[in-house]
Amino acid sequence: MSAHSVAGPSDGVTPSGRATSRVAPSGRATRLSRPARRRQLLGAARQVFVAQGYHAAAMDEIAERAGVSKPVLYQHFPSKLELYLALLDVSAGELVDRVRQALGSTTDNALRVRRSIQAYFDFVDDDNGAYQLVFESDLRSEPAVRTRVEGSLSQCVEAIATTIAADTGVPREEAELLSVGLAGLAEIAARWWLGSRGVPGSSATPAPARSITKERAVELMVDLAWRGLSGSPRHGDSSIRPFTAMPVPAAQPQQQPQPQPPA
Repeated sequence: MSAHSVAGPSDGVTPSGRATSRVAPSGRATRLSRPARRRQLLGAARQVFVAQGYHAAAMDEIAERAGVSKPVLYQHFPSKLELYLALLDVSAGELVDRVRQALGSTTDNALRVRRSIQAYFDFVDDDNGAYQLVFESDLRSEPAVRTRVEGSLSQCVEAIATTIAADTGVPREEAELLSVGLAGLAEIAARWWLGSRGVPGSSATPAPARSITKERAVELMVDLAWRGLSGSPRHGDSSIRPFTAMPVPAAQPQQQPQPQPPA
């Protein structure tokens, strides 16, 4: 299980967020370890925060969903804000992990672009609703929340920019700007696609709902991004401008003015 995982059935909580008891061979229920209990509580909290938002969510309901008492919940998370921030760390980490894995899964740049964009679409399409905490939090005015959300973007941009700079020799500042463009394209397109399907809670919900498949949406965005990125020269190739498909024009000889006949 990764560092960003939350509770699963083996951690003493069902997919609905309700607690289950581990049963020892003797037939007696065993207590969860502290890390397992924490994952259980985060799993229950995610469902409540995703369904109701931060302000409407109640610690009573989270404790009940997790099958624990409020004192147990507060032993792990002294306040609702601390619980929310811990869950936001996990959710933002999931997105960053997806992007890093996409970039590291191949050395083929076309596949890197495809898999990076796919990572954003898969993130918003995950039933756990983590994208709502990262992209659509109702607590963005809270500095600690804003810092975490912006931090996840920065980490994705950093990962993409490092790959671009290492593979092409593009100056770091330009690589970062290009990676911001790619990450922004992937995020906004993924959220719009989710909203176009009429998914409640998504940021853009046109009516009537459209039927673009995720595969087709990813393909369209990859085509758009790769047309601009595919012209990037590999190290040692200066015949193409960085990240354009336009060859560098050859210098044209200056034309000498033709002498004019005498009047």
